[in-house]
Amino acid sequence: MLYYALVFLVVALIAGVLGFGGIAGASASIAQVLFFIFLVLFVVSLVMRFMRSIARRNKV
Repeated sequence: MLYYALVFLVVALIAGVLGFGGIAGASASIAQVLFFIFLVLFVVSLVMRFMRSIARRNKV
């Protein structure tokens, strides 16, 4: 997912340089949404890993 966010960011930068404002804005907003989704999933996975490690310690 982070890969797609970076791809849309590069597309937005290239479109902005070439003067395609609408495409650049749309690509930038898609990249931003994908980045925040990635960030939320990353934080959730970190919390779940932390909770699992605590549960393993309590079982022993």
